[in-house]
Amino acid sequence: MKKTFAYAVLPLAAIVLSGCTSSPSSADYDKATADILKNSFQERGIAKLDRLTQDDANRECAAADVAGKPIDPAVAKAIEAANMKTVKWPSDGKFLGDWKAGEAIAQSGRGLTWTDTASTPNGGNCYNCHQISKEEISFGTLGPSLYNYGKLRGVTDPNSAAGKAIVEYTWGKLWNSRAYNACSQMPRVGHMAILNEKQLKDVMALLLDPASPVNK
Repeated sequence: MKKTFAYAVLPLAAIVLSGCTSSPSSADYDKATADILKNSFQERGIAKLDRLTQDDANRECAAADVAGKPIDPAVAKAIEAANMKTVKWPSDGKFLGDWKAGEAIAQSGRGLTWTDTASTPNGGNCYNCHQISKEEISFGTLGPSLYNYGKLRGVTDPNSAAGKAIVEYTWGKLWNSRAYNACSQMPRVGHMAILNEKQLKDVMALLLDPASPVNK
């Protein structure tokens, strides 16, 4: 453990020492930080180092956050447009599955950790950030409450014109949240293959099916 930590701080130490003769640039600090991350994390099981690779959205949003200012609007629009192109709609045109299965997915936080196997069914871990049903007393508040999600939006018939607009938006938001908010912290459960198409349909039903307890 001590040896790993020592190797991890070497890049930063080099930057600090070099500062005695010249001022390090932000690029120097970025590279040092990236080196520390790569040296500090180890692959274990299905958890690989490719999780440290940033895409354009991660890179731009992180830079804006460090600078303490909003991301440039033009850049944000470009990120949203690029992510919107990744959204894959239901192969059979049907958006809603089984809300009971959706509730189980929302409750589950399993999958994609080093203690899981590749065959472990992934959960959505939705309650970690949202209130969804009134029966659940333990939930996070990082995201807005989703209780009565469909009811509040007037989705009494998911196949109606008004209902269809909300249904399609919800699918897109679940598939890739950055298609609607460039710096969204919501997991891109479809785009990143966290949930498969059937699982997404089940979560959709939990949120939008009038028969779901979420909308009672």
